[in-house]
Amino acid sequence: EGPWKNTPSYDGRIQATSGIMSITGHEDSVPTRAGFAVCDALSGMTSAFAMAAALQQRNLTGKGQLIDVAMLDATLTFLSPTVCEYTIAGVKQGRFGNQAVSRIPTANLFKVKDGHILLAVNNEGQFLNLLKCIGREDILEDPRFVDWPTRIENETALREVIETAFAEADAETWEKRLAEAGAPASQINSLSDAVSHPQLEHRDVIQKVDGHYGPMTLIGSGFKLAHGGGEVDRAPATLGEHSAEVLLEAGYSDSEVSEMRDAGII
Repeated sequence: EGPWKNTPSYDGRIQATSGIMSITGHEDSVPTRAGFAVCDALSGMTSAFAMAAALQQRNLTGKGQLIDVAMLDATLTFLSPTVCEYTIAGVKQGRFGNQAVSRIPTANLFKVKDGHILLAVNNEGQFLNLLKCIGREDILEDPRFVDWPTRIENETALREVIETAFAEADAETWEKRLAEAGAPASQINSLSDAVSHPQLEHRDVIQKVDGHYGPMTLIGSGFKLAHGGGEVDRAPATLGEHSAEVLLEAGYSDSEVSEMRDAGII
């Protein structure tokens, strides 16, 4: 429904229309798309929630219903914190690069010896752990860094302190040191690094199945249930592979399915 009801809806177009691109990237850069089809994914997730809600209503009322999911609607729902910051408080978020939405200066990207590391130091305890890890507890005596307001005001000076210490070792080393110290951080993994991460391996997120053209490595459901959860039990279907199976399950007869196949419907 609505004035756009007959226009094509693509991920890139929805990223632009929803405002995602206006808040992605650095302040001095052009509006930037997310690195994956985020609006496609959000629409799929919203559809799954809608189906679960409709099934629950059916269980309670015995009535089925139409589900209507629009990509722009779904995307704005996931943008609600940013949108409501504007609609309620009048704050228009701009592009602030790799800084966290908390705006805390130690939740950002920092240079290390061989590249960068992402700090997620968001509270006072974690900040103290960070300073202990880099051997700079002394800066707490500096009036520029005594609390979060002063640290935000003197973010450039604080960054210089941290990056001077970080220049001594590579990202992998700092990730380990910071983890042991209780200061959340992560090196910047490539996709090949990510799929071989021991955390994902432990939780069987990456799964292997036999495909039509050989073994395939796929991603699991993304959640686990105590009494049976979603797993990848087959390879992605080829076009129309399960049409007959689905139609038979829906109540069509063999002859009706054959007629549809002869007519080119399936």
